[in-house]
Amino acid sequence: MKTAMDIPDKEGRKRLVIVGGGFGGLKLARKLKSDKYQVVLLDKNNHHIFQPLLYQVATAGIEPSAISFPYRKIFKKRDHFHIRICEAQRVIPENDLLETSIGTLAYDYLVIATGCDTNYFGNNDMTKQTMALKNTSEALFNRNQILDSFEQAQNTGNQEERKRLMTFAIVGGGATGIELAGALAEMRKFVLPQDYPDLNINEMRIILIDGASRLLSAFSEKSSQEVTDYLRSRDVEIKLNARVMNYEGNKLVLSEGPVIDTKNVFWVAGVKANSLQGLPAEAYGPGNRLKVDNYNRLYEYPNIFAIGDTALMTSDVFPKGHPQVVQPAIQQARNLIINLQRIEQGLPLQPFVYHNKGSMATIGRNHAVVELKKLRFGGFPAWAVWLFIHLMSIVGVKNRLFIFVDWMWSYFTYDPSLRIIIKPLKRE
Repeated sequence: MKTAMDIPDKEGRKRLVIVGGGFGGLKLARKLKSDKYQVVLLDKNNHHIFQPLLYQVATAGIEPSAISFPYRKIFKKRDHFHIRICEAQRVIPENDLLETSIGTLAYDYLVIATGCDTNYFGNNDMTKQTMALKNTSEALFNRNQILDSFEQAQNTGNQEERKRLMTFAIVGGGATGIELAGALAEMRKFVLPQDYPDLNINEMRIILIDGASRLLSAFSEKSSQEVTDYLRSRDVEIKLNARVMNYEGNKLVLSEGPVIDTKNVFWVAGVKANSLQGLPAEAYGPGNRLKVDNYNRLYEYPNIFAIGDTALMTSDVFPKGHPQVVQPAIQQARNLIINLQRIEQGLPLQPFVYHNKGSMATIGRNHAVVELKKLRFGGFPAWAVWLFIHLMSIVGVKNRLFIFVDWMWSYFTYDPSLRIIIKPLKRE
């Protein structure tokens, strides 16, 4: 057993530990205004990340700091609130203890909001060979890789090597995949010909690969077809019903079609939950998600809750659980706040009911798709809605302003100014 974590005394309050500062964890921490709790927020990073815009960081569209928000700044005026940057490793439910990389922590209530990570579907070799897009570090690595590929292509006299450097394969045809493909197509059309006049930018290939029969399978067929048509009009190659079999020696082998020679493979094909270890095997469901009841409580553990991507709450409407997107996490956090108050008051808990507010994805300048309950539209109106919703979801007025300025500058000048390669320092 590790030594106890250095946290001040609870002073008669109940300790509520939140593991993960994603959308669900952050909403819970910000809105839980009660003197009854000592709140402890644990996260591996010292900042919240607005993940839906990571692809724009990766393609030099916006600054990483504009979508990364330090926890200590957000909660600097909160009493009885403590932040620790560490890795939660294992829960010991029989003792109400949580093991972390900096010691053990006792809890009265534990909320697991650890989100999800890239799913390689058992092909673990891909973790080091391909580019993921789940955090700021990965987005910056991807930006370096994209820009450095063109610098190397400029310098090499080997035609085959140049083609490999200028070929970008994206595995996964969901929202992230199509947004990344669209952003790369925008770079190829508006930015790269100016930056690299000595290169034949027409040799750049963008290949979008998915194992399903259509892109954006979570959207309607009409939206899927609209996205497909738009990307093809921007010369994005689309390969459907194709699975990645192997990637070695710069050769991407698919279940269908020829081998693709490329030095740039993005893996955005799926996610799996970052659920904590230590619970019995029956507590975990498909995708490593934690099984919860209608109140987001783990079965058999009334003081442990899971919300967001890591929670598996099944129903007749959602037999496979709620979609692993932002809205379920935020709505579950709000409902959990109500139920924590009801627990303290000895009242019956309020079951969670998901209100689907719709889905949206952008695929390039002036074009997106939006699906609401009874309304579906695309083109410029959808793009404008996408811009507004994402801008208003950003934490902090200053960050919204920075992103708005970046977007407007890029829109009117066709010249984003963030194409900087920042390589990590390596000490001998």
